[in-house]
Formats: sequence, structure tokens, C-alpha cells
Amino acid sequence: MFPYSENTTTARTRSIAIDIPVIPSGNDGRPVRAAYFVSDSTGITAETLGSALLANFPSVTFHRHTIPFVDTAEGARNVVRDIQDSVRAGADPIVFATVKSAEIVAELAASGAVVIDLLGGHLRELEAALGSTASEQLGQYHGVGDIERYFARMRAVEYAIEHDDGQSMRALDIADVIIIAPSRCGKTPTTMYLALQYGLLVANYPLTDDDFPSDGLPATVAKYASRCFGLTTTPLRLSQVRHERRPSSMYSSLAQCTLELRRAEDLYRRNRVPFLNSSTKSVEEMSAVIMQSMKLRS
Repeated sequence: MFPYSENTTTARTRSIAIDIPVIPSGNDGRPVRAAYFVSDSTGITAETLGSALLANFPSVTFHRHTIPFVDTAEGARNVVRDIQDSVRAGADPIVFATVKSAEIVAELAASGAVVIDLLGGHLRELEAALGSTASEQLGQYHGVGDIERYFARMRAVEYAIEHDDGQSMRALDIADVIIIAPSRCGKTPTTMYLALQYGLLVANYPLTDDDFPSDGLPATVAKYASRCFGLTTTPLRLSQVRHERRPSSMYSSLAQCTLELRRAEDLYRRNRVPFLNSSTKSVEEMSAVIMQSMKLRS
């Protein structure tokens, strides 16, 4: 059988009209549907686009299944058996497909589920607009593709690992951005996302008690002030996150979190360092704001 991951999440969906009847509900009383993300490559695009649609239906709980590398009719028939099991269980599945082969799409359509082809119509429109036929090669978007761009992203990941949490000050002069913030404000996940997704050279530096005797930025990053971007959050959120790491400590106390965040925000303002509050933003949203603020978009 094909590998897939399953989790249960709350959802919300957008402009494609999907009929969602009321069916057996979960423990919270909300209707439950199965959502399959089927791809002839990694499944990342199907999962990303499908989830963006489902995110607009908060009243429905979705059991999600991602099934990558479905690139033969036989493989599609195996997936169809899984989907039909969900049909019989009353989960009334929806299938989001990023598959180029019309034969495989037809196999999926025979499952009895609602199948949303996320590529087909758009590829035909592009073929007409460009006067060219789409390549039949699979997995081009999430494959190695442009070898130079691929290796640039790998170098960026290595750079991010080396410069995580102020571990190394080497080659800061080539950093695209240096994220500064108190501990547990979201520096590391944002750094890694910018590196892996965009190939940016990102370092991050933790603001500690030792950094606040003066009004200026820490000496390590002061000369690169124009590349610095700050993160903050709410004292309560920071205390909750730190409590998971060091429960009932001064480090996680509300008073300590309040003090550190106030000092950090004052530091940002004095030194004209742009910053954002990470408490209600996803890593993707924070990364987009950073790239826009620092003019890093190509």
C-alpha cells in the first residue's frame, strides 16, 4: 500500500464550490469528511493547495491523507480502494489531485468520491496561452529542477544551522537577514523556512540579559543593523511556550517574559529595527512580512 500520513485538523475552504452535506459527526459535534491529497510526485502542492481550500470550512473536521508518487494506473487503483473504504465508512471523501496523466485522473474519478483536479484545467489554459504543450515529466516543481537554485537552497540551510541561536558569528557579512529576538519567539523555525523555501542566508541571534546594559544593538550584530529584523510576542504566549521547556522557572515566569519583551521592543525602536509580533502569525506569514520589509523578494 502507499505511504500516507493522516491527521485530524479543523478546516476552513475558498472559491471552488464543494458540496459538503451533513454526515456523521465527530466528538465535537462537527461533521467529518475524509480529504485525500493525491500526487504523481511528492504531494506537497496537492496538500498545500487543497488545505488552502479546506481552510475556509471551519465547521467541518477533515481526516487528511497524503498519498505521493501515484504515477501508474495500478497505483491509482490501489488508492481508489482506500478511498472506497472511506466511502463505505461514511466519510464521504474529497480528493485533491495534482496528477498529469488523464488515465490516472480517470481512475480516481471512478472511486465515487468528489475529485478536484488542481492541475488539469490550468495546464490546458497555459498550453493555449503559450502555444506550447506541457511537459509530461513528473515532479518538476518539487524535484531538483534548476541545479544551481537547488544547491543554493541547500547552502542556505547549512548556513542557517551554523548560525542558529548565535552559535557562529562567521560570515555574518553575507547574511541576507539576521533575526533577533528573546528566546522562544520563533527565530529558528522562521530562519529555517526562509532558508529552505527561498534559499536566503539567514542567521538568528538571541537577546539575553547581557545584551541590555547599553542602548545599542549587541556588538556582534551592531555593524549589520540594516540587515536585522526583530521578533516579539505577547508575555502570556511567551510564558506558555517557555513553561513547556522549563516549567515553574524564572525563565518562564510572566514577569520575566514581560521584562524581556519590553526591553527588546524598546531596543528595536531605538535602533530602527523593523519587527513583528509572532503570537498570532504562522511561519509562512512571518517570512512573507520579513521578505517584504527587508525587500528580499526577487
